[in-house]
Amino acid sequence: MGLNGKIQLYGFNNLTKTLSFNIYDISYASTEREKKEFIEYIDEQFNSERLTGILCEVTNIIGAYVLNISKQDYDPEGASVTLLISEEMIPPDAMDPSCNQCTLIQDFLRSRGEHTGVAREAVVAHLDKSHVSVHTYPEFHPNNDISSFRVDIDVSTCGKVSPLAALNFLIGSFDSDVITMDYRIRGFTRDIGGKKYYKDHEINSIQNFIDAKTLERYDAIDVNVYQSNIFHTKMILKEIVLADYLFNADPRELSPDVRLSLRDRISKEMLEIYHGKNIY
Repeated sequence: MGLNGKIQLYGFNNLTKTLSFNIYDISYASTEREKKEFIEYIDEQFNSERLTGILCEVTNIIGAYVLNISKQDYDPEGASVTLLISEEMIPPDAMDPSCNQCTLIQDFLRSRGEHTGVAREAVVAHLDKSHVSVHTYPEFHPNNDISSFRVDIDVSTCGKVSPLAALNFLIGSFDSDVITMDYRIRGFTRDIGGKKYYKDHEINSIQNFIDAKTLERYDAIDVNVYQSNIFHTKMILKEIVLADYLFNADPRELSPDVRLSLRDRISKEMLEIYHGKNIY
């Protein structure tokens, strides 16, 4: 071990750490118009431009650097964004000429005081590449007035940076009724004496990296395979505030029986998603 308890490595840290972060946001929309407005609202709030900003901030939090951005909005709904990132800043003369050509990444790099890059004739491969991606999935059915919105984010890093540092920011960036998270470490790295290490930081639960106040709002369970460095956590919101689930409607305008029925149906929808099977 080196200074501050850190492993003194021989060469590059070859560990790959991947966080798969999935959220579900539930909403009540009874009429065709409300369902259409719900989809339009989701498309506006979570278009590729806003999602790009979220992923850029994730990259900033974990201490990595954006190399390139690919983004797309879909018709009729949904969006995808992928960022190519690196653990260290890539010098301009080593940058692939296809990188850093879009306005979003230029603005983001300038905001961090980094070099925006210049197109070069040479194409240079860099070994410390990682990626961050997001996909959205609005969902509704004509026979069901409970709609859902799903966001899938994958953060894959190589080297010393870990995506777990961005967990609290990700949770706070979305209205999350149900959250599922998977974290796994792959490969191995060696210290200067040649000893292999299959992880370079302590972890026994993803929950250790989530703010305590956030955890108070959720019921959470872990399903971990410690021998394989696989960690899985599921969270479901404890309290249902009906006003948060009614799209363009005031719960005070509903009768007590209707409010009770809606709260029960929303709870059942969340529980089925949380358990990953049809229960009711």
